[in-house]
Amino acid sequence: MSVDKKSELKIRAIENGTVIDHITANKSLHILKILGLPDSETKNVTVAMNVSSKEIGRKDIVKIENRELNHEELDQIALIAPKASVNIIRDYKPVKKDKIILPDTVTGIIKCTNSKCITNYANEPIAPKFNVINNHPPVVRCHYCEKLIKTEDIEKQFE
Repeated sequence: MSVDKKSELKIRAIENGTVIDHITANKSLHILKILGLPDSETKNVTVAMNVSSKEIGRKDIVKIENRELNHEELDQIALIAPKASVNIIRDYKPVKKDKIILPDTVTGIIKCTNSKCITNYANEPIAPKFNVINNHPPVVRCHYCEKLIKTEDIEKQFE
């Protein structure tokens, strides 16, 4: 089977910034929301959705020019796209490539879905804290009320 060169996907390289690759197909818009993109400071953001991938079948890709992500942002992305990889680009070359790793504990990123959990009372200044039960797909348990939060409930919080 021959591949027509005209049908290949072409995405412009970035000089400096971050490339998030191997995002679960059709989840890139959740990632843009997590990162607060687009914003007035970030000039170029490229999103490719539902593209062919040898490794995972279909995937999304996000390129963000002139921005490197911090650990909190990566932890949030791990909840939506646990198999994603992050490449830091400088002078058009990848200088660091990492798989996103969901930490053992997630604090202050998502809310407990149990309305009676102590973290949901306005007069209690307690940040939601979750222990990761499963990485792929992400499943977490509330540290306080032990409510199990499944992937679909996590994703709803980023919609």
